[in-house]
Amino acid sequence: MDDHSRVRAFAGPGATSTADGRETVADPGPIGGRAAPAARAALLVLADGRFPAGGHAHSGGAEPAVKAGRIRDARDLEAFCRGRLTTAGLTSAGLAAAAALGLDPLALDAAADARTPSPALRATARKLGRQMMRAARSTWPSPELDALAAAFPRGTHQPIVLGLAARCAGLGPEDAAHCAVYESVGGPATAAVRLLSLDPFEATAVLARLAPAMDEVAAQAVRAAHEGVDALPAASAPLLDITAQAHAAWPVRLFAS
Repeated sequence: MDDHSRVRAFAGPGATSTADGRETVADPGPIGGRAAPAARAALLVLADGRFPAGGHAHSGGAEPAVKAGRIRDARDLEAFCRGRLTTAGLTSAGLAAAAALGLDPLALDAAADARTPSPALRATARKLGRQMMRAARSTWPSPELDALAAAFPRGTHQPIVLGLAARCAGLGPEDAAHCAVYESVGGPATAAVRLLSLDPFEATAVLARLAPAMDEVAAQAVRAAHEGVDALPAASAPLLDITAQAHAAWPVRLFAS
């Protein structure tokens, strides 16, 4: 299947194309980008930490941060999560929202690669993408997910799979973005409980305090996604990239990343 055919496999009923046949804007799905009432429970399923997509094995950079002494308590955890939310979280949310809108997955994969300078994090993103794809195709079977799996047999970046899974579940770009931003801070918070024996009530309180910021980041990501692939956020967190490379070489570690 050539690139043109692969791209058209993802076209929604409201898609438009450029002169060379590439999809640029697809049917936005639910009105206003929000989940229809019947799909609201699907959002809970997708955002549930027990969804079998492999995220529980990853700390989102918290493990090397704990070892380096940058996370020692709930206050440090909140600062770490806030920084991750507005950098890696924003970037992931933009990709997820764009995928939920039905934008070209080939262009989104290239955009994700360009926004992930660390080879270790690129490998992690694709591994998580493969795992989420298995779960998503079992939960919400669809030709769009099948086409994405065929286009990237070794996996595409996890936020892209997340966004398309949301689309196939009847959710909109705002829902996909919220899933992505919550995941960006929920993973480190859960990991900190295990790494520091942090009181889980304190970790949950951190997430609750971050809720307004999560809403803001998700909204920013959705606005960018509506403007197209070239407008997607590219916020960087160089320390996360550096520590991810070092962490990947650790002989003993609790988390995969």
